[in-house]
Amino acid sequence: MTGGIDIMAEGGCDEEPAGGEPDREPDPSDCLRTWGAVQQALREHAGYSRAEFADLVCFSKHTVESVELGRRMPDESYVVRSEELLGNTGALRKSSKYVTRGRGDVGLAAWFRQWARLERVAESLCTYECRLVPGLLQSEGYARAVFEGTVPVAPDDQLDEFMARRMERQRMLFERPTIPFSFIVEEHVFRRRFGDADQMRGMFDRVLELSAPRNVTLQIVPLEAGLHACLDGALQLLETPKGQRLAYSEGQQNGRLISDPKEVSFLYQRYDTLRSQALNSKDSRGLLERLRGEL
Repeated sequence: MTGGIDIMAEGGCDEEPAGGEPDREPDPSDCLRTWGAVQQALREHAGYSRAEFADLVCFSKHTVESVELGRRMPDESYVVRSEELLGNTGALRKSSKYVTRGRGDVGLAAWFRQWARLERVAESLCTYECRLVPGLLQSEGYARAVFEGTVPVAPDDQLDEFMARRMERQRMLFERPTIPFSFIVEEHVFRRRFGDADQMRGMFDRVLELSAPRNVTLQIVPLEAGLHACLDGALQLLETPKGQRLAYSEGQQNGRLISDPKEVSFLYQRYDTLRSQALNSKDSRGLLERLRGEL
């Protein structure tokens, strides 16, 4: 990787430099850790063990532990039920509005974290996928099936973290309505079966929902399209607020962030060529609806 990469946090603060510690698990934000500690203190004061509290708020013991240690964002339902059980003073509910993940890296593979920080501030994001439904478009059932199929097998508490991070990351599509998101996905990805028919329908419904906003474009490469310029593998492209174009490619247990202008230019050319060969947005949605109807 060559060239300098500017990584700016959403709040305007500098992120960890590109030459930092890519394999270090990031610390939770101070506010997330503080909220968890306060909730834990209130739970203990009320006389509940973690297991008892988990049953009452309808979450797993692992989830309660992750929240209290600042490793996981508390879900809205978790906050509401905790508030009701622990005095109903409004403190937990009101303070939860100010809780953030900090760098937002929890639950992400080490080699993907730098790219994840970049995509949160990108001025545009393009994704070509030939292996599976892109993470930003996955249903909960699909995402869980992917995580449960990983080797080595992840423990339950890590699965909760992965799921929370995946679903939270999808909020970008709605929270950044002026940023263009482009997805090009091979048709065979949507034909690959998982779970039962209801789970497959849930996957199609979620993809159709997330690709509906005007700033999101989904194009499918039909099976009859034949060979094309992106056969080397999945690809992501983005443009930073300062106009720098970057690319990311991923393989087995590794990922590569590409900043060399000449190499990135070639990858953009490949993506643009494939965009002209794929179905347009309307026809792509029509294909998804037909595949859903065949279940």
